[in-house]
Amino acid sequence: MKTLFKKLMLTDENKASIFLRLSFAIMMIPHGAGKLFGIWGGHGFTNTMHHFTENMGIPYLFAFIAILIEFFSAIFILIGFQTRINALLLASLMSVAGAFHLKNGFFMNWFGQKSGEGFEFHILAIGMMLALAILGGGKYSLDNKINTKDNR
Repeated sequence: MKTLFKKLMLTDENKASIFLRLSFAIMMIPHGAGKLFGIWGGHGFTNTMHHFTENMGIPYLFAFIAILIEFFSAIFILIGFQTRINALLLASLMSVAGAFHLKNGFFMNWFGQKSGEGFEFHILAIGMMLALAILGGGKYSLDNKINTKDNR
């Protein structure tokens, strides 16, 4: 098990992953924090759980896990910890979220003329997370720091 954990933390010395990590985390952390803590215009944990379970029909456990992944995995992506695992978790979450938005069409609701948001944002997020799942956290990640320390 320890070997699998270490293999999942492996990353190369690429310098590009930091741009994927930072841009995604800067965008996703406020979304997760809003759902979890009710800041930055979010509705907070209780209201979000109510919306997910009552209005959207998502089972309680899945709604709870989704909120945790959206916030904590985004934090871990920011620092580059367990990047591959967290990127896959977030890509999965964005796939499910995007499926809920299919009925609203492709484009986001820039001018408030539709009943909801499209799924274009989700495609971008999924692509970024799949790239990180393949690349790993890169040179400027906690994964790299831990692996470099372990290999001394």
